[in-house]
Amino acid sequence: MSGKSSAREAGKRLVAVVGVFVVGLMLTGCGKFGKAGGPPRGSAPEVAVMVIQPERLTLNAELPGRVSAYLVAEVRPQVSGIIQNRLFEEGGDVKAGDLLYQIDPALYEAALAKAEANLAAIRSRAERYKELVAVKAVSRQDYDDITAALKQAEAEVKSTRINLAYTGIAAPISGRIGKSSVTIGALATAYQPVPFATIQQLDQVYVDVPQSSVNLLRLKADMASGNLKSDVMNQTKVRLLLENGTSYPLEGVLKFSDVTVDPSTGSFILRMVFPNPDHILLPGMFVRAVIEEGVIEQALLVPQQGVARDPKGNPVALIVDAESKVQQRMLTLDRAVGNKWLVPAGLKPGDQVIVEGVQKARPGASVKVVPFDAGRKDGPEAVKAVQPAEKAK
Repeated sequence: MSGKSSAREAGKRLVAVVGVFVVGLMLTGCGKFGKAGGPPRGSAPEVAVMVIQPERLTLNAELPGRVSAYLVAEVRPQVSGIIQNRLFEEGGDVKAGDLLYQIDPALYEAALAKAEANLAAIRSRAERYKELVAVKAVSRQDYDDITAALKQAEAEVKSTRINLAYTGIAAPISGRIGKSSVTIGALATAYQPVPFATIQQLDQVYVDVPQSSVNLLRLKADMASGNLKSDVMNQTKVRLLLENGTSYPLEGVLKFSDVTVDPSTGSFILRMVFPNPDHILLPGMFVRAVIEEGVIEQALLVPQQGVARDPKGNPVALIVDAESKVQQRMLTLDRAVGNKWLVPAGLKPGDQVIVEGVQKARPGASVKVVPFDAGRKDGPEAVKAVQPAEKAK
């Protein structure tokens, strides 16, 4: 029995020693944790806030669009015949009145000669009838008939002269001409559906962009309320971004907006005119137009990282009140301006919006406030983490 008793006492002593060792380790670990910068119990979490201040904001709308020529003329023959010559270089510039094609004029020259000969004969007869009707040698009806025949012959001569002139096909406008759809020796048919070539005036061009009718109604409401000052429909200057993302060097002018909304898209067309002296803008090119919609004199902007969504998807922000306590605000968002939201309702000047440390803040809880540094990539926690290393130096 004494052997068993000794074994039990030895076991109890071993358990006691192990317990003391474990408690010592726990106390040592807690001490190290405290030295490593762990937050003491009951201290307020630190958050970075941005004080909201009103600022003057110019609102721009960036809309996709297409370039179209200022003037377009399709070259078609007005008489039929065989093409004798083409008198222009494809892709070159032409001036209004320049001869582009020559149709064989032989048939039209012959028709004109015949019409002129017939006119001379009828005119001579009409002059004789005029003398005879005066002495009543011919009836008045015969004289009227020959007078009408004379006018008809004159009209026929005029018509054949016009047709002869149409054998030379001239440029109706100045501009750049495209490829030719016919060659020498081809048969031209008067007013054929397929044009010989197309001329486009490119010294200035149109840019057509769609604008949402909903956005237009919002703009009008903002202007009516005085929140937005705009001159969007009165010769507004417009900038242009090309397909490669570069800015077009010349400004354009907003000319007009269409009066009809497309029911399939809910948008209407805004048409702008841009100077194009170097022919950088070509018809069909995709561009983005930057239109100044107006100016808000007292705009409130908040960083996007300071705005969250509630379970229903509504935008919310956490602010710190005068007592350093957190409050939740419901927001109304208008649009993104860079990395910020434009907030027309829900905030007021002087509000401290929590931008960093949102995950540690709870409505009603107290927090410690530090200013938000927009240029710093790391939050307050990272700043505190490097402090011991700086002290060690």
